[in-house]
Amino acid sequence: MEYINNPREIEERSFEIITAEMGDKVFPEAIAPMVKRIIHTTADFEYADLLEILNNGYESGIEALKQGKKIYADTRMIQVGVNKKALADHGIEIVNFVHDADVAAEAKKRGVTRSTVSMERALKDDSVGIFAIGNAPTALYTLIEQVKLGNAKPALIIGAPIGFVGAAESKEALDQIDSPIIRINGRKGGSPVVAAILNAMLYQLGREW
Repeated sequence: MEYINNPREIEERSFEIITAEMGDKVFPEAIAPMVKRIIHTTADFEYADLLEILNNGYESGIEALKQGKKIYADTRMIQVGVNKKALADHGIEIVNFVHDADVAAEAKKRGVTRSTVSMERALKDDSVGIFAIGNAPTALYTLIEQVKLGNAKPALIIGAPIGFVGAAESKEALDQIDSPIIRINGRKGGSPVVAAILNAMLYQLGREW
């Protein structure tokens, strides 16, 4: 049995296996690394069919990263999962307010989720260009509603809430707006998938610079 103990070799071999097992599936040159990184993160080849990019989502997201726009993440797991050096190299900050005490207090008072209140706070920050949602459908619904009202114009929405209640439906609701979008259709998704998408884009940006 083959045994590899070098992290770089493990990753390289993993991507070789992914490429081979993807068979005849073909993606645009810029998108293929994203698909493979999601599969690398999840060991789930179905993501090759679930990933969808709408309204120039990839290109708009790359441009926002070039401009150093902040990323709003709906979980700390996304913050932890995105490559810190790649963020620092481009002066990009990831913010999350879900665990702030005043957010929790307001959510309790209003009888809504902390993700809803946290998203509302993020929308008040004009320096946030990318909204990365991997957990809470309520956060995505809030964002969609504010876009429809004309109160938000995201450079990119990454819609990948995971779960059984509202996750798939919230991603379908993205069809109601014309924002740049990268989404994972259906019930699957999650914070690790969102982090993989962001890492793929950051690594691509590093290759362009």
